Amino acid sequence: MTRSGSVRRLLGRSLVTGCVVAVLAAGQAAGAVCPPDDTAPAPGTSAPAPGAGDPGASAPGTTADPAAAVPSNSDLYVVRIDPDPAAPGGSTVLHAFIGNLGPDRTASPFTVVVTLPEGVTAEGPFFPENCYEFQNGHRVRCTFPAGLPKFRSATALIPLRLSPEVPLGTLSGGYVAVRGDDDRIESNNRQPFTIEVVETTGPRPAV
Repeated sequence: MTRSGSVRRLLGRSLVTGCVVAVLAAGQAAGAVCPPDDTAPAPGTSAPAPGAGDPGASAPGTTADPAAAVPSNSDLYVVRIDPDPAAPGGSTVLHAFIGNLGPDRTASPFTVVVTLPEGVTAEGPFFPENCYEFQNGHRVRCTFPAGLPKFRSATALIPLRLSPEVPLGTLSGGYVAVRGDDDRIESNNRQPFTIEVVETTGPRPAV
């Protein structure tokens, strides 16, 4: 993902933001939505806009901006990105890609939950670092802070391990879901993904 004047690595330690650009796995198309965004944070920063801080952070008795407690007019959505193929017992990485259609930047944190197919478990380290696995490694929950601008994105990176017993073919039953207090439209909050299980993922022999 890219931002004006800077390039962020996917495994960086801050919120991964950029134009809503999905670089999909081999054989899939790429989409982009990158209109001008006067509200985007300055290069090298990811701080939320004034009034978009952590709800409840004001000390008792202090005067807070009334708009800070009001959810923003934003629309979070999930872009489907299937992981690269993997062999039985092998590994791959899921990119859980979340975008904001706006028109406002998010004023509250949002949560991403990844559910994995049978025969697949999550293996850390994850990005962001607050991601954690539950249900015996078959689900992962990650939280992103407030401040995601319109037409910007955030990506959770979840390494996956396939069981040696999984059959060759397509593993289905996995999906990525996002939930946030600011989100007005829920119909685009969940997308499935599949994993192609192949005999080997090594380089092809020379002809």
